[in-house]
Amino acid sequence: MPRPFPAGAAKRWMYRGGRPNALARVLNRLAALQFATGRLAPRNWVALEVVGRRSGRPISFPLVLTDHGGERYLVSMLGEDANWVRNVRAADGRAVLLHGARELVRLREIPVADRAPVLRRYLRLAPGARPHFPVDRDAPPPEFERVAGRYPVFRVESAADD
Repeated sequence: MPRPFPAGAAKRWMYRGGRPNALARVLNRLAALQFATGRLAPRNWVALEVVGRRSGRPISFPLVLTDHGGERYLVSMLGEDANWVRNVRAADGRAVLLHGARELVRLREIPVADRAPVLRRYLRLAPGARPHFPVDRDAPPPEFERVAGRYPVFRVESAADD
Protein backbone atom coordinates (compact mmCIF):
# COMPACT_ATOMS: atom_id res chain seq x y z
CA MET A 1 0.00 0.00 0.00
CA PRO A 2 1.48 3.43 -0.91
CA ARG A 3 2.45 5.72 1.91
CA PRO A 4 0.42 8.93 2.20
CA PHE A 5 2.13 12.16 1.21
CA PRO A 6 3.03 13.84 4.53
CA ALA A 7 1.45 17.28 5.06
CA GLY A 8 4.82 18.78 5.99
CA ALA A 9 6.35 17.59 2.73
CA ALA A 10 3.46 19.13 0.78
CA LYS A 11 3.98 22.48 2.53
CA ARG A 12 7.70 22.40 1.79
CA TRP A 13 6.99 21.52 -1.86
CA MET A 14 4.53 24.44 -2.18
CA TYR A 15 7.19 26.83 -0.86
CA ARG A 16 10.34 25.31 -2.34
CA GLY A 17 13.19 27.79 -2.16
CA GLY A 18 11.20 30.01 0.19
CA ARG A 19 8.87 31.18 -2.60
CA PRO A 20 5.27 30.05 -3.18
CA ASN A 21 4.65 28.00 -6.31
CA ALA A 22 1.55 28.57 -8.49
CA LEU A 23 -0.68 26.37 -6.32
CA ALA A 24 0.47 28.11 -3.13
CA ARG A 25 -0.17 31.54 -4.70
CA VAL A 26 -3.75 30.59 -5.57
CA LEU A 27 -4.37 29.10 -2.13
CA ASN A 28 -2.84 32.17 -0.47
CA ARG A 29 -5.17 34.49 -2.42
CA LEU A 30 -8.18 32.45 -1.34
CA ALA A 31 -6.99 32.33 2.27
CA ALA A 32 -6.35 36.10 2.31
CA LEU A 33 -9.94 36.68 1.14
CA GLN A 34 -11.30 34.32 3.79
CA PHE A 35 -9.13 35.76 6.58
CA ALA A 36 -10.03 39.34 5.61
CA THR A 37 -13.76 38.71 6.05
CA GLY A 38 -13.27 37.45 9.59
CA ARG A 39 -15.81 34.71 8.92
CA LEU A 40 -15.05 31.03 9.26
CA ALA A 41 -11.57 31.83 10.53
CA PRO A 42 -10.08 32.00 14.01
CA ARG A 43 -9.57 35.49 15.45
CA ASN A 44 -5.79 35.36 14.91
CA TRP A 45 -6.01 34.55 11.19
CA VAL A 46 -5.66 37.87 9.40
CA ALA A 47 -4.94 39.26 5.98
CA LEU A 48 -2.09 41.75 5.81
CA GLU A 49 -2.53 44.36 3.12
CA VAL A 50 0.59 46.25 2.10
CA VAL A 51 1.54 48.31 -0.94
CA GLY A 52 3.63 46.28 -3.38
CA ARG A 53 7.15 47.64 -3.68
CA ARG A 54 7.15 47.20 -7.47
CA SER A 55 3.50 47.48 -8.49
CA GLY A 56 2.44 50.22 -6.08
CA ARG A 57 -0.86 48.35 -5.65
CA PRO A 58 -2.18 46.86 -2.39
CA ILE A 59 -1.37 43.15 -2.03
CA SER A 60 -2.91 40.87 0.61
CA PHE A 61 -1.19 38.00 2.40
CA PRO A 62 -2.78 35.49 4.82
CA LEU A 63 -0.90 35.44 8.13
CA VAL A 64 -1.28 34.28 11.71
CA LEU A 65 -1.35 37.08 14.27
CA THR A 66 0.65 36.02 17.32
CA ASP A 67 0.08 37.37 20.79
CA HIS A 68 2.88 37.42 23.35
CA GLY A 69 3.43 39.53 26.45
CA GLY A 70 0.42 41.72 25.74
CA GLU A 71 1.68 42.63 22.24
CA ARG A 72 0.72 41.42 18.76
CA TYR A 73 3.25 40.14 16.23
CA LEU A 74 3.53 38.91 12.67
CA VAL A 75 6.16 36.29 11.84
CA SER A 76 7.56 35.32 8.46
CA MET A 77 7.50 31.52 8.22
CA LEU A 78 9.50 31.78 4.98
CA GLY A 79 12.22 33.97 6.41
CA GLU A 80 13.85 37.11 5.04
CA ASP A 81 12.90 36.62 1.39
CA ALA A 82 9.12 36.47 1.88
CA ASN A 83 7.41 38.93 -0.44
CA TRP A 84 5.32 40.46 2.33
CA VAL A 85 8.45 41.13 4.43
CA ARG A 86 10.13 42.97 1.56
CA ASN A 87 6.97 44.98 0.90
CA VAL A 88 6.56 45.92 4.58
CA ARG A 89 10.16 47.09 4.76
CA ALA A 90 9.75 49.14 1.56
CA ALA A 91 6.53 50.68 2.95
CA ASP A 92 8.32 51.69 6.17
CA GLY A 93 6.03 49.35 8.10
CA ARG A 94 2.76 50.95 6.99
CA ALA A 95 0.09 48.33 6.40
CA VAL A 96 -3.51 47.30 7.04
CA LEU A 97 -4.71 44.29 9.02
CA LEU A 98 -7.99 42.81 7.81
CA HIS A 99 -10.23 40.52 9.84
CA GLY A 100 -13.80 41.69 9.40
CA ALA A 101 -12.62 45.30 9.73
CA ARG A 102 -9.68 47.35 8.48
CA GLU A 103 -7.05 48.37 11.01
CA LEU A 104 -4.29 50.75 9.94
CA VAL A 105 -1.06 49.57 11.54
CA ARG A 106 2.65 50.19 11.66
CA LEU A 107 4.83 47.07 11.74
CA ARG A 108 8.10 47.46 13.64
CA GLU A 109 10.73 44.78 13.16
CA ILE A 110 12.02 43.53 16.49
CA PRO A 111 15.67 42.75 17.19
CA VAL A 112 16.89 39.18 16.73
CA ALA A 113 17.65 38.94 20.46
CA ASP A 114 13.93 39.45 21.26
CA ARG A 115 12.46 37.02 18.72
CA ALA A 116 12.81 33.57 20.32
CA PRO A 117 9.77 33.69 22.68
CA VAL A 118 7.58 35.10 19.91
CA LEU A 119 8.72 32.38 17.48
CA ARG A 120 7.93 29.72 20.08
CA ARG A 121 4.43 31.13 20.60
CA TYR A 122 3.95 31.43 16.84
CA LEU A 123 4.66 27.73 16.25
CA ARG A 124 2.03 26.88 18.85
CA LEU A 125 -0.57 29.01 17.02
CA ALA A 126 0.37 28.33 13.38
CA PRO A 127 0.50 24.60 12.60
CA GLY A 128 0.91 25.33 8.88
CA ALA A 129 4.22 27.08 9.60
CA ARG A 130 5.80 24.15 11.45
CA PRO A 131 7.21 22.39 8.36
CA HIS A 132 9.16 25.56 7.52
CA PHE A 133 10.98 25.77 10.86
CA PRO A 134 13.97 23.60 11.77
CA VAL A 135 12.81 23.65 15.40
CA ASP A 136 10.02 21.69 17.05
CA ARG A 137 7.32 23.77 18.74
CA ASP A 138 8.20 22.13 22.07
CA ALA A 139 11.95 22.76 21.75
CA PRO A 140 13.70 24.62 24.58
CA PRO A 141 14.24 28.40 24.22
CA PRO A 142 17.92 28.12 23.19
CA GLU A 143 16.86 26.24 20.03
CA PHE A 144 14.61 29.18 19.06
CA GLU A 145 17.42 31.64 19.82
CA ARG A 146 19.65 29.69 17.44
CA VAL A 147 17.30 30.22 14.45
CA ALA A 148 15.79 33.61 15.38
CA GLY A 149 17.96 35.54 12.92
CA ARG A 150 16.41 33.66 9.99
CA TYR A 151 12.78 34.58 10.74
CA PRO A 152 11.71 38.25 10.77
CA VAL A 153 9.24 39.23 13.48
CA PHE A 154 7.24 42.46 13.42
CA ARG A 155 5.39 44.02 16.36
CA VAL A 156 1.98 45.33 15.32
CA GLU A 157 1.34 48.88 16.50
CA SER A 158 -1.63 51.12 15.91
CA ALA A 159 -0.98 53.62 13.12
CA ALA A 160 -2.62 56.23 15.37
CA ASP A 161 0.47 56.01 17.62
CA ASP A 162 2.69 57.51 14.87
